[in-house]
Amino acid sequence: MENKRIGEIFDEIADIIEIEDSKRIFEIRAYRKAALTIRELQEDVAGILNKKGIKGLMEFSGIGEGLAKKIEEYVKTGHIKKYDELKKKYPIDFTSLTKVRGLGSKKAFKLYKELGIKDMKGLQEAIKKNKVRSIEGFGEKSEDVLKKGVASVEAASSRMLLGTALPEAEAILHKLLESKLVERAEIAGSSRRMKETVGDLDILIISEKPEEAMDFATRIDEVESVLLKGPTKSTVWLKIGLSCDIRVVPKESFGAAMQYFIGNKSHNVKVRQIAIKKGYKLNEYGLFDRREKIIESQNEAEIYKILGMAYPVPEMREDRGEIDLALQDKLPVPVALGDICGDLHVHSTNSDGADTIEDMALAALKLGYKYIGMTDHSKSEYIARGMDEQRFAKYVNEIEKVNDKIGKQITVFKSAETDILKDGSLDFSKSALKEMDYVLASIHTSLNMDKESMTRRLVSCIESGDVDIIAHPTSRLINSREPIKLDLDKVFQAAKDNNVVMEVNSQPERLDLNDESIIKAREYGLKFSINTDSHRTQHLMFMRYGVGTARRGWLEKNDVINTLNTENLLKFLKKR
Repeated sequence: MENKRIGEIFDEIADIIEIEDSKRIFEIRAYRKAALTIRELQEDVAGILNKKGIKGLMEFSGIGEGLAKKIEEYVKTGHIKKYDELKKKYPIDFTSLTKVRGLGSKKAFKLYKELGIKDMKGLQEAIKKNKVRSIEGFGEKSEDVLKKGVASVEAASSRMLLGTALPEAEAILHKLLESKLVERAEIAGSSRRMKETVGDLDILIISEKPEEAMDFATRIDEVESVLLKGPTKSTVWLKIGLSCDIRVVPKESFGAAMQYFIGNKSHNVKVRQIAIKKGYKLNEYGLFDRREKIIESQNEAEIYKILGMAYPVPEMREDRGEIDLALQDKLPVPVALGDICGDLHVHSTNSDGADTIEDMALAALKLGYKYIGMTDHSKSEYIARGMDEQRFAKYVNEIEKVNDKIGKQITVFKSAETDILKDGSLDFSKSALKEMDYVLASIHTSLNMDKESMTRRLVSCIESGDVDIIAHPTSRLINSREPIKLDLDKVFQAAKDNNVVMEVNSQPERLDLNDESIIKAREYGLKFSINTDSHRTQHLMFMRYGVGTARRGWLEKNDVINTLNTENLLKFLKKR
């Protein structure tokens, strides 16, 4: 998939325009908006162009004809002329440098002008020699912040967000199957377990022409270079910055290989120990009886069945107690994507969203949802065009008009993502809160409060009786922002006492609550809402990442309020 790189290029073009003339705000916003849209597409732009041409790209929010032609130019040539010309004037790796906390495009340009810093290596050397602190506008404190930021970027660089890695694996899988050289192909590894970040990709295939299949696999567009090539295993480096192992597996041992390459190390060790106790030998090459004869297996469920175990879904294979429960046939039945009846955290053009309320509702309807909850930002989020009470009243009217128009097909709930202020109070008046079908609240500001103060802030909000759902409770951004400091036990106890729901936010960079926190919250008997925090119609597709995280946290259908139909959800909210 070329999406990631095109998104980076558009962002860099926006960075350079901002440096040259910050008044060209509409042009800057156009590139930024298009970059976001492209990066978050779950379908390869090249595939869209092949099927529908430029008009297919223009169907997506923020992509006009001019930008669509630039995307086409990159897909066909690997270059965008405008970008190449700008890079000759500004040979700066904005993509890498602006990942460093405290370093925007303008500051990166200043470091280039003053110190000739073009990339991360140059920045590291300048920091090591204490050169950055000498530049006007930086200083010793700023240099220290940049030093810590560089360390964070380096630590995160070895693992990629699931939301970036999984679509790439799926694109490769699709091409392998389309080639007719592969009879079967499956994703394995941590991406199959829906782990929030991925260190590499694993794909298992069955092929009667293994050498031809490997030739094909190592030449597809996603591959940047070939690290290893053999008749049964190849390792390639992908253009997105991730390695991928592709293995050819015999039909008779495919199930055993799937079991081996999906579960984490400690899960697999325990399963192998069970196999030994029952007189078998289990490894990546197959399940063997006492006479070393292979027991054929088409899928890993057969392996678990032979070993007298219930089938643990891939997301659960982390050695967190699932082995013992599988032996007792007491595994929970995890929530599934098909159980979701609606999304209760969605934004529109009324704050920082890209699509209208009606657009979002119709997109949800196409997914088969029975309801959608509009939750545009409150006034404290001024960067996100948060609403004051006056604008909120108009917002409520707009939602009611949409319901009048399409309400028989899908219900649009009235809510808002209401900021939790430093003292734990909410960013809307009581009268505005009463207009909402439910109140969704979250923390966006003063994220550096100490643990005791932050815990008191969130508990105070929960105990107010005004809030129904706490959105992205730890406010983390994976690989870029640490969670806020919280005593989760106190927060979950308060939520239990006040019947407040915890969100599992499906945005790939959030996945908040994470799986470990979900397991802890579940012990308190809490209810959850799996939402996408969508800011455009395409984001609704992120629900699968939230559901995957919920499954990793062992949530069942009854644990999740947005598996309820409209009538029962309203009853739950009213009772709460």
